[in-house]
Amino acid sequence: MTANSLPVSHEALTAAAQDTSLPDQILSLWFGSARPGNADALKHKAQWFTKSAAFDEELRQRFGTAVEAALGGALQHWATQGPWQQLALVILLDQFTRNIHRNTPKSFAGDAQALALALQAVDCGSDRLLPEVARVFMYLPLEHAEDPAMQQRSVAAFEALLQNATDAELREYLAGTLDYAHRHQVVIERFCRFPHRNSILGRTSTAEEAEYLAQPGSGF
Repeated sequence: MTANSLPVSHEALTAAAQDTSLPDQILSLWFGSARPGNADALKHKAQWFTKSAAFDEELRQRFGTAVEAALGGALQHWATQGPWQQLALVILLDQFTRNIHRNTPKSFAGDAQALALALQAVDCGSDRLLPEVARVFMYLPLEHAEDPAMQQRSVAAFEALLQNATDAELREYLAGTLDYAHRHQVVIERFCRFPHRNSILGRTSTAEEAEYLAQPGSGF
């Protein structure tokens, strides 16, 4: 068991699966509100991608059991309850895993499920029922995929977000997300995987990857 692993009882997992308040709790912590507008959500952007042991621990204490339940497939019913509930599940699988299990293989354990949910939302159009900032997190599983086709879909999704935004602050934020999408796409086009994950996943880096990893900012 790693330092980030969580022993979770069957009873606790069952309770998480039955807790109808969990999606709103997740959204409220992440965005400041269970149904945030863009301006309110952006007030919380500092916590989203900043490495903070304290924030990681807060997520572990509050939502560690929910993450385990999601990884085990016990929360899939959220995806049928509406776009906000589906987004909460994506955030659990794609974001909270990265905080709670930072620098361990388990940080990527929810990626396949999150990607399937993101594709489902995009293909049926339910993503468009969310405001732009919330949609960023619906599209991040595409960006996180080690798959050139998914990277193309990621860039297209973030381009559309920026194209349709009019508010200046929102456009500035979305321009940054599009830049990151392009940067992820370039790496996958070059290596077909993210070399910065190699050490975590026990993969051997090629000479070209090792040269790339020696550059500042190679790990996003």
